[in-house]
Formats: sequence, structure tokens, C-alpha cells
Amino acid sequence: MKAPVSEQRTLLDLQAADTRIAQLAHRAKTLPQQKRLDELAAQIGAVSHRLAGTNGELEDAQLEISRVESDVEVVAARLARDRSRLETSSSTKDIQGLEHEIASLVKRQSDLEDIELAVMERMDEINSRLAVIIEEMAVLVAERDELTVSRDADLAAITSELAGVQLNRDLIAGGVGDELLALYNRQRERYGIGAALLTRGISMGSNVKLHESDLAKIRAAAPDDVVIDPDSSCILVRTEESGL
Repeated sequence: MKAPVSEQRTLLDLQAADTRIAQLAHRAKTLPQQKRLDELAAQIGAVSHRLAGTNGELEDAQLEISRVESDVEVVAARLARDRSRLETSSSTKDIQGLEHEIASLVKRQSDLEDIELAVMERMDEINSRLAVIIEEMAVLVAERDELTVSRDADLAAITSELAGVQLNRDLIAGGVGDELLALYNRQRERYGIGAALLTRGISMGSNVKLHESDLAKIRAAAPDDVVIDPDSSCILVRTEESGL
């Protein structure tokens, strides 16, 4: 393939733009904040699970104490009724029955109050654990929010620069013929680099000094011949620096 020397040299600017685009894309994917944000997402998920479990414990305890309090009210009402009946009863049999029932209710009331106290103590312990988990969550969320703002700012800067570089790249590509541009794009997609400078016999595409036999072929090529690097397969751009 043949192409004007000026277009071949333009490929160096095009490659520089594509290299910068690749660098920016890599930076966008590997922002240091993102790694920590991924870690925080896992930590927040684990803490959320603990928070849900602890809230469930608290709800269960609240339901239990509600049931106990309801039972205490029922027992207290029966005690009040039996004591009232005891005061007005004249039957020995009824009195004995009431006294026995009152004793049983007093025991039941005491047991229920013990249960109520135990549940309240458990609720205090659950609330203490809940407060620690909530504080832990607040710290993680604050760090996540701060890092998200920082990451988004960096991404915005990268996106802005990327847009400018892409626009410049398109302008540069407009100065290259279709056939040469197609070859450049094909080589870049296949091998990672589309064009490189040959300087003092060294290909900047592979950073390797070419063999003398390869250099001899390049010296024999016409200035408008498109030369391919035998090592990196990119287009070799020849200038006064090439040492030919």
C-alpha cells in the first residue's frame, strides 16, 4: 500500500490520541475510590443483614412483652374480682376456693412480672447492640457518600477530557485517507497499536531494534510505501529520526 508521507506521519498524532483515550478509559475503570466503594458495598450489606436481624429480635421482644403485659392485666383483674368476692362471701367452701385461686393468681402474677423484667432486660441489651450497629452503619455510609462524590468528580473530569481527546482524534483522522485509516484501525484493533515511529533503527511499537535485513528492506522502500513493523505489526512511520 502507498500513502502520502504527510498522512503517514499524521498517524503518529492519531496513535497518540488513541493511546490517551485508552489511558483515560483505563483510569475510569480503575479509579482507586471504586475499589474501596466495592468493599464498602459488601460491608454495608453485611451490616444491613445484622441490622435487620437485630431489629427482628427487638420486634419479637416487643411482641413478647406486650403479651406478658396483657396477661398481667388479666391476672390483676381476676385478683381484684376474687378479692372483692372474698370480702363479701360467707360460704366457707367458697372462701377456701377463692383463697386457693388468689394464691395461684398471686404466684402467676409474680411469675409474669419476672418474665416481664427479663424481657425488658433483654430489650435493653438488644437496643445497646442496635445502637452500635446503627453507628457502624452511619460511619460506613458516610465514607461511601464521600467516596462517591470524589469518584464522580474524577469520572466527570475524565469524561470531559475524553470528549476533548475524542474530538481531536476525529479531526486528526479526517486528515488520513480512507485506505490508510482502515489499515491503521485494523492493526490497532488486532495488535493494540496502529502506528509507531521508527527512530534510529528502533521501532517504538515494540521498543526493539530491527534486524539489519529488515532495515535494508525499509531503506529500499519508497517514501510513500506503507511499511509494517515485523515485530509489533503496526505501521512504521519513517522520519528524519529513523536513522535510515
